[in-house]
Amino acid sequence: MTDPDSPPKRIAMWSGPRNISTAMMRAWENRPDTVVIDEPFYAFYLRATGAEHPGAEEVMACGETDWRKVVAELTTGRPASGQIIYQKQMTHHLLPEIGREWLGEVTNCFLIRHPREVITSYLRKNRAPAPEDVGYPQQVEIFEWVRRRTGITPAVIDARDVLENPARVLRSLCEAVSVEFSAAMLSWPPGLRESDGVWAKHWYAEVERSTGFRHYVEKNDEVPERLRGVYERCLEAYEQLRAHRLQ
Repeated sequence: MTDPDSPPKRIAMWSGPRNISTAMMRAWENRPDTVVIDEPFYAFYLRATGAEHPGAEEVMACGETDWRKVVAELTTGRPASGQIIYQKQMTHHLLPEIGREWLGEVTNCFLIRHPREVITSYLRKNRAPAPEDVGYPQQVEIFEWVRRRTGITPAVIDARDVLENPARVLRSLCEAVSVEFSAAMLSWPPGLRESDGVWAKHWYAEVERSTGFRHYVEKNDEVPERLRGVYERCLEAYEQLRAHRLQ
């Protein structure tokens, strides 16, 4: 039995946009022992960058825009229930001015997706993305910081692997982060959650309808030639991380 007085397990899953990060958050939240935190640096990111996102003013009004307070909550906050705190983190939200030392106080994991699929999906929102917009350089930077700091290679999972065999990959992930696998992670009721960010109404329509990980379907969309350099930089970062993915 878990000691209710023991500190919670804090898991930070680092992903870029246009991935299965929200579905992964659903999987963890469906565990009876887990509470989730949805993109805690989003309000700070919007305030610092002035990025024009749907509902940006509402996100900043409802969220914490002081990154130091966000870090304090992520590393010391304790929920009313649950022995695992799962943080859905976006790599591009971790701007350079945010201190990195706190990463040593959480268990960091990385969710990757092939950049061809990410970029062609992201083009629906931004016709000229830079590699930093889709988060690949930041993902590598965070991964290497954690590896240098801890001496341990963090867990990396590929979205395609998850969709092709959720039970196998989630079981491997749980083993890698030293928690017991729960079959509750494989399905969940449809709908939004109180834990979802206020931006859910703009971004979570597909996940809102879901009851589990959708089966992987390969897409044939091609990256435009004008973004060839962006794609190649992202692909290099992706392959660097994929070399460490859980099998």
